[in-house]
Amino acid sequence: MSGPNGDLGMPVEAATEGEDGGFEEAEYAAINSMLDQINSCLDHLEEKNDHLHARLQELLESNRQTRLEFQQQLGEAAGDASS
Repeated sequence: MSGPNGDLGMPVEAATEGEDGGFEEAEYAAINSMLDQINSCLDHLEEKNDHLHARLQELLESNRQTRLEFQQQLGEAAGDASS
């Protein structure tokens, strides 16, 4: 995997054209390697995003439950005070 600056450990120079005007095999290999690394990073980010989303959903539900319990306690306290 690449470093934080995208360093692949091998220089990728500007694409040079072969004699037939197309990219040489080395350039395709370098591009494929970079695309694989990008794909891997995106997969990792997606996993982290899914995990964070699940945790936030849990927190939201916990907060809703706490709020309902607090409102019930306030309602019971108000009922006791009026008695």
